[in-house]
Amino acid sequence: MAHSDTITVKLKKSMIGKTDKQKSTVRGLGLKGVGSEKQLENTPSVRGMIKKVINFLEIKE
Repeated sequence: MAHSDTITVKLKKSMIGKTDKQKSTVRGLGLKGVGSEKQLENTPSVRGMIKKVINFLEIKE
């Protein structure tokens, strides 16, 4: 695999007023409130979830 095996995501925007689908995607990534960070496995499914809500996240590889 060319990518590193973990990816760190941080929620940088509030989910207030966003769609239920966006909220559940962010929750599915394990992020709770603004500023919460999570280290996740770098898999295609995780990358797909990140891509859906990329505008609310900060990503470090």
